Amino acid sequence: MTVIVSCSLITAVLSTNPPDVCGPVPTDMACIPGGEFTRGRNDGKPREAPEMRLHIDTFWMDITEVTVEAYRACVRAGACRRAGPRYKGFSQKTQPILGVRWFDARDYCQWKGKRLPTEAEWEKAARGPDGERYPWGNDKPSCKRTVYKAAATNGCGRGTTWPVMSKPVGRYGLYDMAGNAWEWVADWYAPDYRACGPGCNGPNPKGPCDGATECPGHHTKVVRGGSWWWNWQYVSSSWRRYHRPENRPFHHFGFRCASDVK
Repeated sequence: MTVIVSCSLITAVLSTNPPDVCGPVPTDMACIPGGEFTRGRNDGKPREAPEMRLHIDTFWMDITEVTVEAYRACVRAGACRRAGPRYKGFSQKTQPILGVRWFDARDYCQWKGKRLPTEAEWEKAARGPDGERYPWGNDKPSCKRTVYKAAATNGCGRGTTWPVMSKPVGRYGLYDMAGNAWEWVADWYAPDYRACGPGCNGPNPKGPCDGATECPGHHTKVVRGGSWWWNWQYVSSSWRRYHRPENRPFHHFGFRCASDVK
């Protein structure tokens, strides 16, 4: 299987899960073990509620956000539309690709034989089974852990995103699940999990319309994780943001891919 980022960026990530659960995990991905986890918060904003326990099957997730280098390879192959950041300082090969539409993220993942993670999968990967606030636990974010707007300085003093894997690895061997770049996920947006209805409940939820391509009454998709431009409250693993999949008006969103165990 083709590696998403340069080999020099990939470090060995050892899974504690037995091989028959995770399968032969690709070198650019990590295994997120199945089981129950806590989704949402009752003590946050209405869009994060209600808190509940859900079951997610084992799946694989990209270790890093998709990089500029990796996305450009898809463009050269004719499988992806040309897209990217509109500011200087964001186009180094190992920085996360930004400025992509939801459709661009979907196409890239399909080209790799993968898919976008569901919103529930993304949150499980970020929070773990016990519903901790961040990928490292419950301690407040700092520039030692993540890339965000700290003390009115964007990107922890850099003013841009950082190359992927610049900050310490988080839960399940994943990097940058908090901060650096907002990440598109598969789901249509609902204002809260109650309003979503059956599509957001039960095992392996896929959101409104159960993840269908068309979803009457829904016009926005979900982005997760916070970014270099937003302050520490938005890097919470339960925070939800919405935007039109066409990326209009333009925003600097990125993404990573997931896959069913093969």
